Amino acid sequence: MTDNTYKSEAAERIPAPPEPPAEPPALWNRNFRLFFVARAVAVFGEGMVPVAFAAGLLGAGHPGSTVGYALGGWTAAFALFVLFGGVLADRFTARRMMILADLLRLPGAAVLAVSFTLGSPPLWAVYTLSLLSGMGAALFQPGVASTIPRIASDVQRANAVLRVAEALMTMAGPAAAGLLVALWDAGAAFAVNGATFAVSALCLALMRIAPIPSDSLRSDSLGAELVGGWHEFKARSWLWGVIAIWTVYGLTVAGPMVPLTASLVTEDHGSAAYGVLMAVNGVGSAVGGLLALRLRPRAPLAAGAVALLGLPVNLALLGLAAPVPLLAAGQFIGGTAFAFWLVMWSTAVQTHVPQEALNRMHAYDVAGSLLMMGVGRTLSGPVAAAVGTEQVLLAGAGIAVLVVGALLAVRPIRTLPRL
Repeated sequence: MTDNTYKSEAAERIPAPPEPPAEPPALWNRNFRLFFVARAVAVFGEGMVPVAFAAGLLGAGHPGSTVGYALGGWTAAFALFVLFGGVLADRFTARRMMILADLLRLPGAAVLAVSFTLGSPPLWAVYTLSLLSGMGAALFQPGVASTIPRIASDVQRANAVLRVAEALMTMAGPAAAGLLVALWDAGAAFAVNGATFAVSALCLALMRIAPIPSDSLRSDSLGAELVGGWHEFKARSWLWGVIAIWTVYGLTVAGPMVPLTASLVTEDHGSAAYGVLMAVNGVGSAVGGLLALRLRPRAPLAAGAVALLGLPVNLALLGLAAPVPLLAAGQFIGGTAFAFWLVMWSTAVQTHVPQEALNRMHAYDVAGSLLMMGVGRTLSGPVAAAVGTEQVLLAGAGIAVLVVGALLAVRPIRTLPRL
């Protein structure tokens, strides 16, 4: 036997080194790029709607209350149907439901575009189309949460990037709508809004997401799946704990903050100052998303709760009638704080909740938060008339601090680890 034979046998006995693990897909893969465009154009289009409704209805001689009814109908339909949207997304896959939702909203936007271009559509038609648009949004929204973990290996980074884009589009949408209304009419703004649905549906249709076992069609009834989602929800104390605390926050702080800020700043400093402050808030939101790109706390909900201490700063400055430069600083701090919290919260939900229940969990979250915010907005006017706008905002600042304390006091929330 030759030396080469011994060497050959020895080589056969030595196990080959394991192959290095495959690199996770980069964030900006094809699916994420398409989803990024879909979300960016959708948020841009949604931001145009309030301006378009205000310009179209007021320009037709209708009272300001009609704008509130149109937007309120959208919000009510969204809050009522979002739970069913979560169940349907779990049953038929999120991507299919999001495409369907875009296609359902497209004709309504087209009808509004033509109607406002030709004249003034009847109010019943405006309200009906607004309700249908809210229903479409309810079918769309739950799928956003479950799609991100399936197209991005780094969920927190994906959420942060999307948050930056959404903050920028939230500022760009109303500005573009105002320009279109000034140059043409409200119909032009609705036409662009409809085009964003078409672009979003096309991008989502071009995505190729690998199926998982839970994507197969289910045989349970809608009621049974709602009950099953509720059991999944109750089984996670950190999840229902945050949402329970957040309902109090939505009722007493987040809900009243928007209308009271608008009325207070507009009365004291004018509508232009209010527009500038909202733009500064949007810049702060983008900065909060950028911070979430860099910071990776071991306990994301605890870190997000600490960041929320920026919100009472904003409320206190408003309640103390601070000058506009200080109000701008408060809006920037508040926008940064809230955006950072949203990324931490979204990432925690998307990484700790099983994929097959994620759409329903997100629907419960959105429904509870939005419902109480709506109640808070409705009650803010009468309460402010009784005790004063500044007093309501200062009370909200104190409650916001207590909310942070409550989030940090609940051990499952405080100690939830980053995955």
